[in-house]
Amino acid sequence: MRSLTPFLRDVWALARPYWNSEERWRARGLLAIVILLNLSLVGMGVLLTYWQRAFYNALEEKDFPAFTGLILWGHTGEEGYMPGFTLVAALYILVAVYARYLKQALQIRWRRWLTERYLGGWLEGRAYYRIALAESGSGSGTDNPDQRIADDMRLFVDDTLSLGLGLMNAVVTLASFILVLWGLSGPMTVLGISIPGYMVWVALVYAALGSWLTHRIGRPLIRLNFLQQRVEADFRYALVRFRENMEGVALQGGEAQEQRGLLTRFGAVIENWWGLMRVTKRLTFFTAGYDQVAVIFPIIVAAPAYFSGRMPLGGLMQTSSAFGEVQGAMSWFVSNYASLADWRATVERLTGFQAALQAAQASAGEGLSRHPARDGAWQAEGLRIALPDGRTLAEDTALALRPGEAVLITGASGGGKSTLFRALSGIWPFARGQLAVPPGEVLFLPQRSYLPLGTLRAALCYPHAPAEFTEAQMATALEQAGLGALLPRLDEMESWDRRLSGGEQQRLAIARALLLKPRWLFLDEATASLDPEAEENLYATLRRELPESGILSIAHRPAVARHHDRVLRLEGKVLKEV
Repeated sequence: MRSLTPFLRDVWALARPYWNSEERWRARGLLAIVILLNLSLVGMGVLLTYWQRAFYNALEEKDFPAFTGLILWGHTGEEGYMPGFTLVAALYILVAVYARYLKQALQIRWRRWLTERYLGGWLEGRAYYRIALAESGSGSGTDNPDQRIADDMRLFVDDTLSLGLGLMNAVVTLASFILVLWGLSGPMTVLGISIPGYMVWVALVYAALGSWLTHRIGRPLIRLNFLQQRVEADFRYALVRFRENMEGVALQGGEAQEQRGLLTRFGAVIENWWGLMRVTKRLTFFTAGYDQVAVIFPIIVAAPAYFSGRMPLGGLMQTSSAFGEVQGAMSWFVSNYASLADWRATVERLTGFQAALQAAQASAGEGLSRHPARDGAWQAEGLRIALPDGRTLAEDTALALRPGEAVLITGASGGGKSTLFRALSGIWPFARGQLAVPPGEVLFLPQRSYLPLGTLRAALCYPHAPAEFTEAQMATALEQAGLGALLPRLDEMESWDRRLSGGEQQRLAIARALLLKPRWLFLDEATASLDPEAEENLYATLRRELPESGILSIAHRPAVARHHDRVLRLEGKVLKEV
């Protein structure tokens, strides 16, 4: 119970927000209809046991009119009117179809809401970046957040509804059929003691013993299912990463090493899968035998009453059917143990993801303390920049950038220039100090600029919408960046990060800056893939086309300095003017 209570608390914490959200009345109404339809199915199941009793009695008595009536339109006998099987079956099919259809409608609504909520939380405050830093730095992050959003949320919604409705059906079925079985089974004398409704007690003992043994055998599935989801996601991530870096692998001939790495990750998938197979085999041996015995067990128990003449054939079949329903309801845990293990693993993964999101959002205020600038200049004071492991890169240093000014930062590789770039952008949490931010649009261009999926037009205008710019403005920006040849391809859908060379990608990023005309432009080795002449030409173009913009560049080539008003060097953890 100690482990069950926290788990159910986690389930409720994941589910509660949706049922209390702005969609709560529609969701609750839809759930109520689904529950009502499922209860109707249970009710028709009870009716069918009485139909079964009348039908087998008609067979035993060779009553042909009753036989045909019970199959087609119904029959009125000693126990009153009994509808025909065709009527009950037609209604059952209709209710079953809409019970499933409306349940699926509720699933997709819930999944959509959950996905929007968690996707928004993942992106809000750049939580995705902080989670990745925590994972790679301290190991306290969460692995494969993409899988948790795409797969685990789907599994959580599907399993929660399926298992919840299944448990409700089991409880209602038990309550409905236990009265039928109690009345049918009568008393039984054991060692001089009369036991009323003995079939009910037999079903209870049978199901309780089966549930206990199932848990004992299948308990390792919880841990193995959790691990299986993780190693599958790790293998898939490695394949995607290889696909995104195919050119680098090909140029360096790293196929053998990549294959070893991929096979190692796949080996973890196989090893855990064998563990799942072994436990599932043992569990299936037991559950299959349990289910097979349950087919004949009630007939064996009720046979003495039938052979003694105290019970007709119809009563025997109704007793068998009612016993099966009661035993099946009591054995819900046995039948759904593997699904429960999967569900628990999914809940644990989503709970971990939610905790990582909350931790990332709680640390959103970390980093440089930002406030509006008083004199219109971008100023940083008392900068202290560190790595996730605590190693300091910059200590008690300052930086200023005025409108229309171009400042170049140089320094040794690995000295912290790119980390300073991240700190100024506000995404680096391991930084302290004061940052005065003036008004105006800011654009940060790293060495490898991001190109979104979609058209070249969308990549050029990112993060703005293409509708904000005219065709002439886009054409001018591409021409100025030396990409005029791409003008006819603006509306082509491509993976542009793989279609364009490194130099072309950097030219496209510069074209983006020329198009957006930001008030403040920050460049981190944004032209390093270009030849020196092209790099100088692009910097000259930026100074000419963006005369009012403040530009801060990080670069290594000395020739770039001539296009800047000041040069700073990061040395000894301090920025010094050269």
